[in-house]
Amino acid sequence: MRQGPLAGRYPALAVMVTFALIPFLALSAAIEPLVPTITEQLDMSAQAMSLALGLANAAYAAGTVLAVQLAQHLPQRRMLVAYAVVLVTGAVLAAGALNATMFTCGLVLLGLATSMLLIAAAPPLTIGFPKARLRQTAMIMNMCVFGAVALGPFLGGVQSAAHEWRPLFWVIVGVALLALLMAVLTFDDAPPADRDAPRDLRAIGMAATGCVLAFVGASQLASHALTDTEVLVPMLAGLALIIGLIVYQFRASRPLLTIRSVFTSSIPVAGLGVALFAAAGSVAATTLTANALMEQLSPLRVGLLYLPELGGAILMAVLFGTVITRRAMHFLPLIGMTLLAIGILVFQLALPANQPLVMLGAALTGLALGATVAPALFVVGFSLRSNSLQRVFAIIELLRAVAAFMVAPVLTHFALTVAADRSVGTGYALWIGFGLAVAGALFGVAVYAASGARPATPDLDHFLDGEEPAWFSPPLFARLRRVSAPTLGSATTSTHSVLTQPALRAPMEARSPVCFAYDGSDLADSAITRAAEYFDYGRDAVVVCVWQPADVGFTTGERHLDPNNASSVCGVAEQTAQRGADLAEKAGFRARGIAVEAAPTWRGILRAAAEHDASMIIIAPHRRTGILGHLQGSVAEAVAANASIPVLMMPSCGPSGPKPAGVDVQRQDAVIDEFVDVAVTQGAAQQNLVP
Repeated sequence: MRQGPLAGRYPALAVMVTFALIPFLALSAAIEPLVPTITEQLDMSAQAMSLALGLANAAYAAGTVLAVQLAQHLPQRRMLVAYAVVLVTGAVLAAGALNATMFTCGLVLLGLATSMLLIAAAPPLTIGFPKARLRQTAMIMNMCVFGAVALGPFLGGVQSAAHEWRPLFWVIVGVALLALLMAVLTFDDAPPADRDAPRDLRAIGMAATGCVLAFVGASQLASHALTDTEVLVPMLAGLALIIGLIVYQFRASRPLLTIRSVFTSSIPVAGLGVALFAAAGSVAATTLTANALMEQLSPLRVGLLYLPELGGAILMAVLFGTVITRRAMHFLPLIGMTLLAIGILVFQLALPANQPLVMLGAALTGLALGATVAPALFVVGFSLRSNSLQRVFAIIELLRAVAAFMVAPVLTHFALTVAADRSVGTGYALWIGFGLAVAGALFGVAVYAASGARPATPDLDHFLDGEEPAWFSPPLFARLRRVSAPTLGSATTSTHSVLTQPALRAPMEARSPVCFAYDGSDLADSAITRAAEYFDYGRDAVVVCVWQPADVGFTTGERHLDPNNASSVCGVAEQTAQRGADLAEKAGFRARGIAVEAAPTWRGILRAAAEHDASMIIIAPHRRTGILGHLQGSVAEAVAANASIPVLMMPSCGPSGPKPAGVDVQRQDAVIDEFVDVAVTQGAAQQNLVP
């Protein structure tokens, strides 16, 4: 494997990530005071400049999805070097632009390369080194994103005072060249993440088209009203495509993005919601106020007034690095949303041009940004296994970019049109930002409370090893589902509501895990999903996939497999077990997947159950057609005949599924209900109960 001279060295890789992310993020915050100079020298209209910025932001948002797809099928570190080349190319095109088209292409390439570098380089920096480095990674990520953004207004003001714009862009070229140099020096060739992953061109197309339409529509606000067709139609169509992408990925059997894992678990939903509210609310706290101040103060003066924002971002980055290994990191986003709300109120008082209050508001906003988005990103990432971190970053950055870059032009347009005096209009828009900050804080608290989520100290050793999430995240709104369940005396009480009554179940911590026999088939999937109806949320589970060479023993689907190669069969068996564990996690279990080599299969199932001290084995019997249609499959029958713990044969149909002829589904559920109650309340230590 080819390596650069600095491969595997944390400081060098951290420098590379820093140089890769700063150019576009700093430029996006610095370009506003330079717009008059750029448009004059390149003979661009204000609308053309707004469109260029909108397309660059669209490229940044959509690039996250494209980067995840390319990482699955192409060598990841080679692609990182390629992204750095694109970054340099975009910077050179923008700095040396001779016309509007050349300048726009440069900005688009800068935005695209930055997001792809973020997805390609940041997760390895996070999980590719020992736990002791995680504090530094947290600070670097916070500073790269929000330190660069906070420094942008000052850089733009300094350059504007000189009535030039190219020197700043050539500095950006230099930083991009350093990023490319470090990418080469730290090169450590690595294979694709998963060559068998689907090539989801539909997801990439929906993300790209949706972002372009949404941002192009928002950019039209520079010369049109919000209700004009040129604005409203592309914005709504773009948002519809992005929502459609989320729904499509949620329902996909092999999704490109881990949408289902994020959107069905409480802590990820809370973290994602806070990040989006913070991204949208911070626009009102910075962009709107700065634009209003520039009507009375020079861009350089405004940039100096916003330097305390950089100080706040640095201070919060250090604090985040301190608490990332502690339970306190759960509270940091809530503190950040509170600081954001206070900062917006201070900006309200600072209008039209109270400079000391502007500096105080900027400091509070810097603290708020450092405490919200990056911590929320890690809160979401810690709630899933570490191998999902790249996809988690992609989801958050995609949606955060949409929230931030679309809200900015809409609120700016609102501030200009709602009142004749811009300061008054900005004040109204700031109240919207204040509402977003308060709503974000309440949203996060409400999701935790409604789901029964509790702040926990992250188990980073297991997380970094890829074994399990850093903490347990209950299913979304789990507590509300239990509270709203009918009482036992109700005639409409369902099996699920009865079984989730705490009084009828032994304490969750005191029970051994259940063991799922899993072969990757639809029947096995159904068994896991249906079993969740009869157990408490958060019940421990072990998902076992038994394999052997030649006679594989499980369903491989479309995955490549050499049945005579033991390592190949073992690898796919591990993937199959993990897929079952992921399904069990989504259903409400705390699950882990294991692959066991054994022959015959039933021996492996029993051995795994014994090794993990399982209290019950759950298996889906495969049925034959014809005269044997009602007989159980041989594996399930052998497990039941030889087990010393309860064995639950989970039927393939449920209350919501098709009802086979001659099967009393209501009676079937009653039998399962009775069986589970007996196994739980009596322990069934030495019984072999087969309903």
